[in-house]
Amino acid sequence: MQPVAMNMIANAVKKDRVAHAYLFEGRKGTGKKAAALFFAKMLFCTDLREGFLPCGRCLQCRRIDSGNHPDLLIIEADGASIKTEQIALLREEFAKKAVESDRKMYIIENAEKMTASASNRLLKFLEEPPAKTTAILITENVHQILPTVRSRCQHIPFRSRTKSGLISLLIERGIPEEKAPLFAQLTNDAEEALKLSRDEWFLQGKGIVIKLYEILNSKSLADALLFVEQEWLPHFKEREQMDLGLTLLLYIYRDALFIRLGRTGSLVFPGQLEKWKHYAVRKSEKRLAAEIQEIIEAKKRLQSNANGALLMEWLIRKLREGSVIV
Repeated sequence: MQPVAMNMIANAVKKDRVAHAYLFEGRKGTGKKAAALFFAKMLFCTDLREGFLPCGRCLQCRRIDSGNHPDLLIIEADGASIKTEQIALLREEFAKKAVESDRKMYIIENAEKMTASASNRLLKFLEEPPAKTTAILITENVHQILPTVRSRCQHIPFRSRTKSGLISLLIERGIPEEKAPLFAQLTNDAEEALKLSRDEWFLQGKGIVIKLYEILNSKSLADALLFVEQEWLPHFKEREQMDLGLTLLLYIYRDALFIRLGRTGSLVFPGQLEKWKHYAVRKSEKRLAAEIQEIIEAKKRLQSNANGALLMEWLIRKLREGSVIV
């Protein structure tokens, strides 16, 4: 839960000072949408406890839970963006009277995806909001939202969990202690982390990345290139998939540098410490730092539409330059 954010919302409801528009901002996994729906229950519930806590049992609360409350509208991106037509339909809908209560509410997810024309159309709506209307804009990238739109919303920040806190939560939820740091590194969203921990494609891909690292440090260049051709490329087919593979490889090389520096308490793959130690200590800190930069460069080139197979061949040759054959 987000104590600061929830206190701000609860105080607004208790003091009957609900603003006409809010901007929930924070990283993915910080509970912004869940808080927005809880806020909706605070406003629509017919049996509030202590002046602000929704009962969760009345018709209004149950309809919000089921996603079919007639006076609550949720707008999501249509494809890659939120379009002008969607905001126009929103304005038409809110020109009508509320169906089951005396107020209406709308939530715009990923509000940074609004087109410029959609943002301008929403701006006019925010400048002259209908009575008893509450808007909640949800975003992970607040600076991509039109400044004039931002200025008309009350900002409520959602803070990320600490890495250690998320790791502890994941361990409580059943992820083994030696595996939890990886999932906490990949996402701040506990549910997404748990989903990843059960994803067969991801788990197989993680094994491929680990195997590639070991081959790079124990076998020949030809062996590494053959492994990429036969195992890596058939698995990491799409650009996003390959980027994830490179991210995992980056974490491994970062771990190698931390092992070399003696900072073993910060490893993403703590379960591999003893196995990888003899690879890490055979390289200088300078060389390991250079390899990390090479992987970062590969990720940049991938985003610039570089050919995946040629990119991996380039990277393998660069990484193999400083590897030690055992």
